[in-house]
Amino acid sequence: MEARERALPASRRAIRACANAIRAIHREEWDQAHRLMDEAKTAIDDGLEAVADQPEIRFAGYLQDAQKEYAEARVTEAVVKGGQIPTPDDLGVEDAPYLNGIAEAIGEGRRHILDLLRHGKVAEGEAILSAMDDLYTVLVTMDYPDAITGNLRRSTDVARSLIEKTRGDLSVARVSQDLHDALERHAREVLGGQ
Repeated sequence: MEARERALPASRRAIRACANAIRAIHREEWDQAHRLMDEAKTAIDDGLEAVADQPEIRFAGYLQDAQKEYAEARVTEAVVKGGQIPTPDDLGVEDAPYLNGIAEAIGEGRRHILDLLRHGKVAEGEAILSAMDDLYTVLVTMDYPDAITGNLRRSTDVARSLIEKTRGDLSVARVSQDLHDALERHAREVLGGQ
């Protein structure tokens, strides 16, 4: 039972650190985000070490949840910064939690785009939407039973819905920005002619 007593708190620490890291990413507090993600990875590794010889505990789900949250945080950072998406091997996580982390990162991409739109940064939002589309393309190629992928199909469906809503929001923002720019040009022409 000692293994479970070590692994479960480690998983909780990792999940909490990842949630805080994602908040730091949205605030662009990169040092804080990296510190928290490193803390999460250490907790995950501690948990995995505790259950290394006990597969019934290792695959009970809570360490997979921690790995999913860790993948979500790292992928979210890459999407927001326009960087290279890390692989499961880069992160040291299992494939199913990694894929589910990608699906969750799409939701975080939407959140970041909405923040950008509030500040009139439509072009930056469009770049993030493109990255979200790329992630979704990876997810839809995973045609395996849910028992293997950890219910990825449902997460992929949610991701598709979020992408389409975000595309609509960006389209409205683009048209609004174009109209605003046209009105400003017209006002300058009218005022410049007086």
